[in-house]
Amino acid sequence: MRISIIGTGYVGLVTGACFAEMGNIVWCIDKDKKRLSELKAGRVPFYEPQLGDIVKNNFKEKRLFFTSDYKRAIPNSDVVFICVGTPPKEDGSADLRYVMAAAGEMKPLLRNGSIVAVKSTVPVGTCDLVENLLNGGRKNKIVVVSNPEFLKEGDAVRDFMYPDRVVVGTEDEKARKVFLELYSPYTKRGQAIIFMKRRSSELTKYAANSYLAMRVSFINEISMLCERIGADVEEVRKGIGTDRRIGMQFMYPGIGYGGSCFPKDVKALIELGRKYNIDINFARITDEINQLQRENFFDKILKRFNGRLKGLVFAIEGVAFKPNTDDIREAPSLYIIKRMLESGARVRLFDPIAIENFKANSGLYTDKEKKSIYLAKDFYDAARGSDALVLITEWNEFRRPDYQRLKRIMRKKIIFDGRNIYSRDVLIENGFEYFGVGL
Repeated sequence: MRISIIGTGYVGLVTGACFAEMGNIVWCIDKDKKRLSELKAGRVPFYEPQLGDIVKNNFKEKRLFFTSDYKRAIPNSDVVFICVGTPPKEDGSADLRYVMAAAGEMKPLLRNGSIVAVKSTVPVGTCDLVENLLNGGRKNKIVVVSNPEFLKEGDAVRDFMYPDRVVVGTEDEKARKVFLELYSPYTKRGQAIIFMKRRSSELTKYAANSYLAMRVSFINEISMLCERIGADVEEVRKGIGTDRRIGMQFMYPGIGYGGSCFPKDVKALIELGRKYNIDINFARITDEINQLQRENFFDKILKRFNGRLKGLVFAIEGVAFKPNTDDIREAPSLYIIKRMLESGARVRLFDPIAIENFKANSGLYTDKEKKSIYLAKDFYDAARGSDALVLITEWNEFRRPDYQRLKRIMRKKIIFDGRNIYSRDVLIENGFEYFGVGL
């Protein structure tokens, strides 16, 4: 098939590259000409395992193209995917300006009967708005389909190629046939394509992410209780998660979720409920617990140092909101670093991938604060001379440190483990003070 992708951000580029990998001809459209030049040179503007090779190979094989000109791509496309950002407004609702702008620009270029799929995460009813805009003054209607993405950062290529399910919101028979053909490589492997109403599809994305975020906040609230009553959250987690009805996924205690999806989608679901006079209580509480967990973790550090961090040095291990990505959006690390700097502490910061993103986009690496932030070369460089090591992101390379080396280079032997990746008993045996989550 001939496919156009509007937007070469995270969702758009993964979608376009993977469709090309499956043998389709894909045009990716973006207004950012600098980004397009980078992509044509084989340089992906964010970190995602495997994606760079797929982009290079399919560009070389002339299945994947990049342009800023809608006219080069849209008129000959079988399906056009809208994959632009929907950033949150101040009230938490999704900003649809980029979605509607993309629809407006493609409108005069679409053939009668064309199919447009909205893959961006959008509020319920957005596809109706897009369809009304596209069909204004047109005799033969444009069909608008909801086709939400369910990609995990750090594992997006695999998620796209081997999805648990593909959700398609349409009641149009032609669109059903087109999407059955487009996703046929997955159905042949046994993955399900689930057709439903458009509004059901739009809500499915928000509901799925909010439920997963709720699981994170649930185990984090249990961890708070464990600390008060002398229970061990890791033992409780296993006792819960080994029940097949529950499972272990997203049941790992820590300092809260972050990233581009969970925080935004939970808030958007709250706002959607408010629009229809329904208090989505679980989503509101999920968000509140997530914020509280970060505060509790920082308070634990503050308490250990008797409420005074001024002049102390902290090794911050990990900046990205999760491993295998350079994404720092809503990352718990930013809250911890900000509070430390406000308290007069200095930080020695290391992340295998996300440092450049931190420098450019955190809002913390300012001329004023640079003197208090040391960007370390590696895990041990960050730990050198520190009063405590604070583990934020559970990168695999952080899991088995040389404890004797840490003892030699750290000023004080204190570790705050925000992801419970270390053994408390082993650290105590090696002469460290250890503070985990829910232990």
